[in-house]
Amino acid sequence: MAQPIHGVLTTLLPDGQPQSSLVWFDYDGDSLRVNTTRQRQKGRNMQTNPKVSLLIIDPDNTGRWIEVRGQVTITEEGAWEHLDELTRQYTRHEHYYGGIYPVERQAQETRIICHVKPGKLTLDAIHK
Repeated sequence: MAQPIHGVLTTLLPDGQPQSSLVWFDYDGDSLRVNTTRQRQKGRNMQTNPKVSLLIIDPDNTGRWIEVRGQVTITEEGAWEHLDELTRQYTRHEHYYGGIYPVERQAQETRIICHVKPGKLTLDAIHK
């Protein structure tokens, strides 16, 4: 990506209600990747129900957007490094912990990468 684009990740709460979060993400050539923790609400939601939606809006033209619906697979492997990659992409900081978030919190969280495998794509790219 030439510039970082934010997404809105929607997961499902245990009672079936949607829960949305503004997220950083990237693409590894196979899936969209979101980094979070097992302890945060969106992380807990995806561990229970892997169905998600990721809405991405063109920051230069809000009439252009894409919604990616899919299933999430979760891994802890490489999550710390991935988080710092996203931090460098989206901010001027080198590291998330100690740059964005208190370093003391790092030991209290289990970082995960949520791989969103696209299932259904909906887009509106006709607006100029």
